[in-house]
Amino acid sequence: MNIRKATEQDFPRMMEIYAYARDFMARTGNPNQWGPTCWPPEALIHQDIRDQHSYVCLNDAGEIIGTFFFQSGHAVEPTYQQIDSGAWIGNEEYGVVHRIAGDGSEKGIGAFCLGWAYDQCGHLRIDTHTDNVVMQGLLSKLGFQACGIIYVHEDKAPRIAYEKL
Repeated sequence: MNIRKATEQDFPRMMEIYAYARDFMARTGNPNQWGPTCWPPEALIHQDIRDQHSYVCLNDAGEIIGTFFFQSGHAVEPTYQQIDSGAWIGNEEYGVVHRIAGDGSEKGIGAFCLGWAYDQCGHLRIDTHTDNVVMQGLLSKLGFQACGIIYVHEDKAPRIAYEKL
């Protein structure tokens, strides 16, 4: 597998992957994280691509099989400024991953993408819906620690905040 920045030409395939991910989440007990709002919206993905924070994961044949948002810096995620029922582990610059999804064609897409993001900065934060037990299991397996609860602007559902240093 390989990672590269997404381009506008990748957009249709990325949206197919997000549709697959919404269906997968609904089938595995997490219908509310992306389903009701058809998350992520097309305008946001176009903006991610323009801002050069959108990435795609390619299989060995060069086909897009996954996608995610990645950005690093100091306090890059505003919703992470407030964390309830816990605390972040580190205060230095960090990377953040959002909107991570795979097409289900290969095992390990999510782990590969998260590993790549972690390798870019050595300090990663991510959050997931309380119903997303699949992502929670992956994050635990990869050595992320649950740090508390954050809330995103899109809805009022709590998200479990994870960090890996």
